[in-house]
Amino acid sequence: MSSTAAVSSVVVSMHLWRVPTTAVPQALGHMAADRARLRRQPGLRFAKLLGTGTGRTFTLRDADPRRWALLSVWDDEAAAGRFDAGRVVAGWRRIADEEWAARLRPLASRGRWSREEPFGSPVPTPWDGPVAALTRARLVPWRARRFWRAVPPVSADLHRVSGLFLALGIGEAPLGLQGTFSLWRSAAALNDFAYGRPEHVDVVRRTGVEGWYAEELFARFALLSSRGTVGGVDPTDGA
Repeated sequence: MSSTAAVSSVVVSMHLWRVPTTAVPQALGHMAADRARLRRQPGLRFAKLLGTGTGRTFTLRDADPRRWALLSVWDDEAAAGRFDAGRVVAGWRRIADEEWAARLRPLASRGRWSREEPFGSPVPTPWDGPVAALTRARLVPWRARRFWRAVPPVSADLHRVSGLFLALGIGEAPLGLQGTFSLWRSAAALNDFAYGRPEHVDVVRRTGVEGWYAEELFARFALLSSRGTVGGVDPTDGA
């Protein structure tokens, strides 16, 4: 993997852990206790502990109590590496039966998350390797029903698109604070879905017209490296 130009100096890490059903209570404990531990991490700029799901409806039916995620933004690779070898990650590994982790670098970002711009304002830069995309939104409560009705056709279409490696729903809460994390073979494959699929284009148009979101963020990243599996498979196998 290589880029044609330097991008952002920050390093983003994405961890996914799957735990056995018997360890779900321990995972919930980590979701509560790790917030304070994260605040003490040197070099950490931003972090969110996240639940996951299929992302097909963004309702409680999607939630996967066995898979949890951590998205974090670091000053540099050294800070990210120290964290990866530290107490928080080790705690999840003790209860997990599967882990996937990736290092990412922001290529483009617009919007806010919890009133912050966690990935800065990177200059959009070409990248000739796999890319990841992240969306996150805080729904306007009285407009959520229309959003939930609009999601299933887009999600169904997403899983038919060529070049998709991985797609998950992510969220800080089961309802109202939600988003997606997806991994793609190339920027071209992502662009084909984002701008070339009628279902997705229509939802983007309706977002602006109907005002579903009180806060939103869209970002894409270069995939620098990854390790592990999701559902027993390396998502980037064959990239």
